[in-house]
Amino acid sequence: MALAGVLVVLAFRSWLTVTGIAVVLLAGIAVDLLRAAAIRPLHLTRSGDTAVRLGETATVTLSIANPGQRTLRALVRDAWPPSAGAVPARAAVMIPAGGQAQVISALTPTRRGDRIAAQVTVRSAGPLGLAARQGKHVVPWTVRALPPFRSRRHLPEKLSRLRELDGMHRSLIRGQGSEFDSLREYVPGDDVRSIDWRGTARQQQVLVRTWRPERDRRILLVLDTGRTSAGRVGDAPRLDAAMDAALLLAALAVRAGDRIDLLAMDRRIRARVMATPRSDVLRAFTAAMAPLESELIESDSGAMASAILAHARQRCLVVLLTDLNPAALREGLLPQIPLLASRHVLVLGSVADPRLAELAAGRGKPSAVYLAAAAERARTERAAMAATLRRQAVTVIDAPPATLPPALADAYLSLKSAGRL
Repeated sequence: MALAGVLVVLAFRSWLTVTGIAVVLLAGIAVDLLRAAAIRPLHLTRSGDTAVRLGETATVTLSIANPGQRTLRALVRDAWPPSAGAVPARAAVMIPAGGQAQVISALTPTRRGDRIAAQVTVRSAGPLGLAARQGKHVVPWTVRALPPFRSRRHLPEKLSRLRELDGMHRSLIRGQGSEFDSLREYVPGDDVRSIDWRGTARQQQVLVRTWRPERDRRILLVLDTGRTSAGRVGDAPRLDAAMDAALLLAALAVRAGDRIDLLAMDRRIRARVMATPRSDVLRAFTAAMAPLESELIESDSGAMASAILAHARQRCLVVLLTDLNPAALREGLLPQIPLLASRHVLVLGSVADPRLAELAAGRGKPSAVYLAAAAERARTERAAMAATLRRQAVTVIDAPPATLPPALADAYLSLKSAGRL
């Protein structure tokens, strides 16, 4: 319309024409503003998913009710943080008087944690499309992005090994700490040392004892959220890989009939899951770990050791997921190891950087040789620290992110089969 007015002005070339066209435009704008549906009376509500695993898609529905007397022609912007991955960013709606419409947003978060919806902006246009009213509504909603649990694919294999240890085959050889299971009749080839002479005397037939791996043992999983967990390995921080390993271990321990608790801390406790029913352990672990972020502070190893001893008063398996950083461990956790190892069975899981092996193999040019020397020194120092911990009866697992979860699960099964829990 303004362009058409310019053509008219060029044709008549008078201030009266300019004034007349401006009046017409202003009148059209005024009519549009008066005829545009009001924004404040709109009633907005949300429904849909409140949690989603990282990498998957959640759906949130925004319902808009128009209680007014005019048709709502609007452009709606449902604002979310960029890491929520919400699409579409804007949606056009037309809602008749007394009607209702829905705007569906698909969220694919790229980071763990809570994604909180921002304000909903509605731009209500008039019938001529010359002007629009704009207003905002606050419609609270939170979608929690949970850890992805990529190591779930290893669970069937570990459960198969667990069934071999526990459910499908009973052992005639008693491991240290194994539990008595039942008596059965002796068959040729059985170990004569497993004969139960009292039962044999009562039943007047030769009976042998069978054993099974221990059940109802306690596991305390300690997640270090200090500065060393913030280091990125590949495209994710070490903390995310440690969480993946923790979830696989929790799922396996629940199936094995053991109790597992979670403690996440640096200088203070960030998350705690204690005495949870076995059916809810995995859900509770996932919910507790979802909002955790690495804190750029040095972890207090003394406070961590005190928390472990306070929460685990009886002997149990303590799995500590932290970085095998020689400098941090030497000044922090290493002095606490003798006390913890005297009371508990210790396993230390660490996320190794596969990039170190690639750098250590570089020989193409002088700069690559220097990088190779630095990488080799870092690997040597980590290996030396691991050897120091093993001499103090600590089981050390230093593996890349993809192999840490199954390696930690294998260590747990080995300890269980040996009756050391």
